[in-house]
Amino acid sequence: MQNESRNREHPSNSILHNTADAKYRNQAPWKKAAASLSLVLLGSGMTLAGGYIAGNSRQMSESASNLAVSRVNAALPLPAATDPNFVTRVVQNVGPAVVRINSSRTVRTRIPDEFNDPFFRRFFGSQLPQSRERVERGTGSGFIISADGRILTNAHVVDGADTVTVTLKDGRTLQGKVLGKDELTDVAVIKVQAENLPSVALGNSDQLQPGEWAIAIGNPLGLDNTVTTGIISATGRSSNLIGAADKRVEYIQTDAAINPGNSGGPLLNSRGQVIAMNTAIIQGAQGLGFAIPIKTVQRISSQLIATGKVEHPYLGIQMVGLTPQLKQNINSDPNMGLSVNEDKGVLVVKVVPNSPAAKAGIRAGDVIQTLGGQAVTDASSVQRAVENSQVGSDLRMELRRNGQNLNIAVQPGAFPVQVQ
Repeated sequence: MQNESRNREHPSNSILHNTADAKYRNQAPWKKAAASLSLVLLGSGMTLAGGYIAGNSRQMSESASNLAVSRVNAALPLPAATDPNFVTRVVQNVGPAVVRINSSRTVRTRIPDEFNDPFFRRFFGSQLPQSRERVERGTGSGFIISADGRILTNAHVVDGADTVTVTLKDGRTLQGKVLGKDELTDVAVIKVQAENLPSVALGNSDQLQPGEWAIAIGNPLGLDNTVTTGIISATGRSSNLIGAADKRVEYIQTDAAINPGNSGGPLLNSRGQVIAMNTAIIQGAQGLGFAIPIKTVQRISSQLIATGKVEHPYLGIQMVGLTPQLKQNINSDPNMGLSVNEDKGVLVVKVVPNSPAAKAGIRAGDVIQTLGGQAVTDASSVQRAVENSQVGSDLRMELRRNGQNLNIAVQPGAFPVQVQ
């Protein structure tokens, strides 16, 4: 969304929601990564179509069938059954179910209480600042998941909105109601009063492989029903890795162009199934777009539709995946206050007081080996296991403490919601 108060996405979240947030401009590692990626792309177009070697004129006079032909670094041929117009067909089928979402909220500017003092009013009178109101407007995208008018979009698109309107591809504009939103995953559900609406088909984001086709449809910069294409660049990108530490999502990375206004729109596979929800870009980089896997979107939206809120399980620990090098660094640093005997697993660095982990007896220095019966080697695998658990249910944990094996049952709690 544009960084203007009259036409932008609401900026209350720290994730870079397709805006030029200065907070992320100075992230040098991403700039280096973007530069490296651009070099790869520039070089990837240089391939040799093939050739042959002829030893003498007699060989050259032989028929072509006898010549040795070899291809060097040649691109693999496309399958014969590939439909050259598959993108067009996807857009024709799915386009009517992609909508534009306009939201607005009233922001009141309050004057400091000191200016209400009679002393100031006596001497400054009308020169004192006055309370003012302004309307902030935002535009995003969304997609219809049911014929009776349930629509999915990003939470930041409708954050704090007083009014929400949904514009269909056929030109109709409907009043929308926010059924619920979840800031931790940036998913929201809107409902409009309508029947027989076109809806999308949902795919399986767990089966995605880098290199698969990716098609984005949305309303970037107010240009409705814009289509961009690319590939799935990577899966399982952690929120910390892309500079969104306040989120709990393992993002899908794509080079399909995502611009301000695409937020909340669908990312589709070559069959026209929604595989993710477009949500963020890295400022200053090219070909680095991020989307929420549709499996995550389904899980969150189901809770929002049922109860209007989402409970996220949490343990209350800070952790890091162990490597031999990290073990050596920790043991050689007296300021760490930890001693590690294990070469692999997930090291508990800190336990939050009164958290579920603290109540279960987990301590800093413990090394988690398995969680829920699955071996864990990094923080992401622990987070994934916790997210897939249930609040209040037993989650079995095997860990190492001072060279001994321990088996602990911890009950994840509901992640504390900060009151805004």
